[in-house]
Amino acid sequence: MPRPHCPRCCRPLDHCLCALIPRLGSRTHVLILQHPSEVRHALNTARLAALGLDNAELRVGEVFEDLPQLLARPGYRPCLLFPGEGAQPLMQFAASAAETPALLVVPDGTWRKARKLLHLNPLLDELPRVALPEGLSSRYRLRKAPLPGALSSVEAIVQALEILEAPARFDALLRPFEALIEGQIAAMGEETFRRNHQRD
Repeated sequence: MPRPHCPRCCRPLDHCLCALIPRLGSRTHVLILQHPSEVRHALNTARLAALGLDNAELRVGEVFEDLPQLLARPGYRPCLLFPGEGAQPLMQFAASAAETPALLVVPDGTWRKARKLLHLNPLLDELPRVALPEGLSSRYRLRKAPLPGALSSVEAIVQALEILEAPARFDALLRPFEALIEGQIAAMGEETFRRNHQRD
């Protein structure tokens, strides 16, 4: 018989994270485009971010037919949080028109799946592309980062919001994420974690 799950955070009821999820307001509107392969992932950090932010929405799919409407939010400047060629530092984007709130589009998936989302939704490629500062380190101790400075979705969103809305803080969003990581480590056992995941 399957374990009962919380309908909100989608975790097993005996590991529900809802009590740790904050309710934070932001000027920035966060639009998370999640690849379907991430939905049932045990560490679905994008969902935690969407639940903790009042001004955020999570869409799941590969092709987003209503993307033009999603991006045409009046009074917002859209940008795509995705590193690589042509990406400007997010701090530069934030400073260029600080009085206008950003619409921050965040593709959620592995690097390969996130690139696929961009390929299948060409409108995303027309957005100004922004990147976080180099040298950030992830607290995501259960996944080997594919690139130096790679963050989980919730960590990237927190970093981005703290740049866009400085000096406001959004690290309360990381509380359920850290509890999730600790729970996974406890479930596998400390010795197994050290052997398979701990960095030298």
